[in-house]
This record gives sequence, C-alpha cells and structure tokens, in this order.
Amino acid sequence: MDLIVPLTVTAFVLFGLVKKVRVFDAFLCGAREGLNTVYTIAPTLVGLITAVFMLRTSGAFDFLTELISPVAEFLGFPPEIVPVALLRPVSGGGSTALLVGIFEDFGPDSFVGRIVSVMAGATETTFYAVAVYFSSAGIKKIRHTLIAGLVADFTAVVFSVLTVRLFLN
Repeated sequence: MDLIVPLTVTAFVLFGLVKKVRVFDAFLCGAREGLNTVYTIAPTLVGLITAVFMLRTSGAFDFLTELISPVAEFLGFPPEIVPVALLRPVSGGGSTALLVGIFEDFGPDSFVGRIVSVMAGATETTFYAVAVYFSSAGIKKIRHTLIAGLVADFTAVVFSVLTVRLFLN
C-alpha cells in the first residue's frame, strides 16, 4: 500500500516516455496552468471565507437558526440539525465543526447524530462549489445552478431526516 503513489507516478512517467512525450515539459505546463487557476479563484475564495466569517460573527447565522428552528420542530425535524443544514451549503469546514459538536453532545449513534451524518454525506457545499468551479471556468451566470443546488440540498436535508426515521431509528 505504501508504494501505490510512487508506482502510479512512475507508471505515468514511463507511459509518457513510451509515447515520446516530453514528460518534464508537460509537468511544467500543468503546474503553470494550476497556478493560473489558483490565481483566478483566490479572490472568490477570500470573498466566500469572509462572508462565512461575517455571517457567523454578526449573529445573522444564529438569528436564522432561531427563526427556522420552531418551523423545523413543528415539521418533526430535530431543531439541533438546523445549524448544520444552514451552514452546509456555505462551508464544509464549518458544518463539520457543528457535526462534531453534535456528536459530542448527543453521540454519533443518536437520532440527531445519525441525521447529521446522513446529511453531511447527502448535501453539498453549494456556494463553495459554484464559486470555485464557475469562477475558474469564467462562468458568470450562476442563477439556475445555484437554485438547483440549493433545492437539492434542501431535498437532501428532508430525506436525511426521513431516511433515519424510517431505517435507522
């Protein structure tokens, strides 16, 4: 298992040499393109990270959580999952931190722990993905993709609760 990466790299180099490709030049060209991509998406990432930080520190995130929790509870959703459901489309790291907190408070095998586990696997960091991939490709019109991604995330949250309630509870 320890040799899988070196063997894979060696296989690519040997394949390139057999095909008479200038392997090191191709590597440098790819590295240059990678750096250009980083240069292109860096402002978007900085803006997204700043927005997430501002949402969390301003109290807007907590306000949204308090606003939505009674509705979620009325619909039979545990209110403890609301912060994860709200943060997951914006920040994978932030939602993972909330998930770990839920595991510490309730346990990973609890009803709430199972829901957030399924939700973490079923949802996407939609805003991050759209921001990074679309900005690197130079796409400006994101409206339909963003709406579709958020609807998919909402559907994943609903079905996470239903799945755990039906099959794992």
